[in-house]
Amino acid sequence: MQSPLRSPRLRRILAAYTINSLGTWFGLVALLVAVYRHTHSALAVAALVFAAEALPAFVVPAVVAWVEASKRHRELTALYLFEAIATASLAVLMWHFWLPAVLVLAALDGTAALASSALLRAELARTARDQVEADMGGVARPRDQLDSGRSEAALIEERVQEAEREAHAARNVAYSSTFILGPVLGGIVVAAAGISTALFIDVGSFLICGALLLDLHPHVEEAAGDSVSTRLRSAWRHINEAPALRGLLLAETVALVFFETAAPIEVTYVEGTLHAGERGLGLLLTAWGAGAVLGSVVFARFVKRPLGGMLGAGTVAIGLAYVGLAAAPSLALACVAAVVGGIGNGLQMPSLISIVQRLTPPNLQGRMMGAVESLGALCRGIGLPLGGVLVALSSPRAAFAVVGVGALATTAALVRLAPRSRGGSPSPPADAAQSPPVVGHQTSSVP
Repeated sequence: MQSPLRSPRLRRILAAYTINSLGTWFGLVALLVAVYRHTHSALAVAALVFAAEALPAFVVPAVVAWVEASKRHRELTALYLFEAIATASLAVLMWHFWLPAVLVLAALDGTAALASSALLRAELARTARDQVEADMGGVARPRDQLDSGRSEAALIEERVQEAEREAHAARNVAYSSTFILGPVLGGIVVAAAGISTALFIDVGSFLICGALLLDLHPHVEEAAGDSVSTRLRSAWRHINEAPALRGLLLAETVALVFFETAAPIEVTYVEGTLHAGERGLGLLLTAWGAGAVLGSVVFARFVKRPLGGMLGAGTVAIGLAYVGLAAAPSLALACVAAVVGGIGNGLQMPSLISIVQRLTPPNLQGRMMGAVESLGALCRGIGLPLGGVLVALSSPRAAFAVVGVGALATTAALVRLAPRSRGGSPSPPADAAQSPPVVGHQTSSVP
């Protein structure tokens, strides 16, 4: 099978992901520095993170459903343009700082960011499917393939699944790379050129992404009606009627809360426990990012491995990393544990996304990705303050141990639930049978 990455459209989507992720780091570093400089309050910084990442969780599914219901073209470009306007407004606001306005603009920007990310995940999979179907359409299959008991449709579906995983793996490698470069470059720009300059660079990244995605039209026809509320009910009904999907999302939510709880512990751990200072924190985060790149490459290399096993391995690696941080006597060993955790990150999330997409009919892909993005944002809103509470009630080592054991405990549920999707296509929502047929876009269960 030819690689789906040769598709110009898919390459543009991946380029947009990379540019957007890199630019977002510039904006995030600039805003964190600005809020702390003007308020000298850790509470204000926490409010910024909550506004930008947790609050959007409650409205992102509705925004995704609204975009999919719209019959106008260039909706994704409009979202990126909205982000550019919001970020430019934040840059101007830095000259006359007012925290309430910063929080409102950060929440609006975060909502558009999560919605566009969800829609791009769905478009990534759709483009990979379309490329495979275009390549295999009308081409005679080798007799040994067809005589082995597999139908033509099953063979195409197998190729589609591999193509989707390859596309997600490429996206994960690109994102993980920006995880290393973004904070460093953002910090350099903020220190050398100022906060507003870094924010305007972020604005430029949004404009470039919008231009790259002008031809993407994520509208989804739905016979039951085009209203946002109807579309949201369809997605919710599908989750309720697919026990494997519902259980998987619940287990992943618990796991994500533990993952996000670790973030506030890191600063106190490095500076108060290891006495390594800011340089040590930078090394630890870089090690985690390097591990994420390595994990992404591993996921890309083993596109035919069962997704349930990859999901479980990633979760175990993250849990063991936190336990390792709790026990590490030095910064060097803590960085080794961080690399292991990063590898887990590189395996865990793309595996989850692939499983969720295989358990979801094509017409619900965007909304389901919106639900996953919202779950992640909501878990950050829960995990960040929870991490602060753990550090306040115990030591950083004890807090990491709790987080690690909790993450490991979720592995059994994730591994048990993921393989249950074997053997059959996912159940469509009640109104899916009335929707227009999508040739070649049937989803199948996890291998």
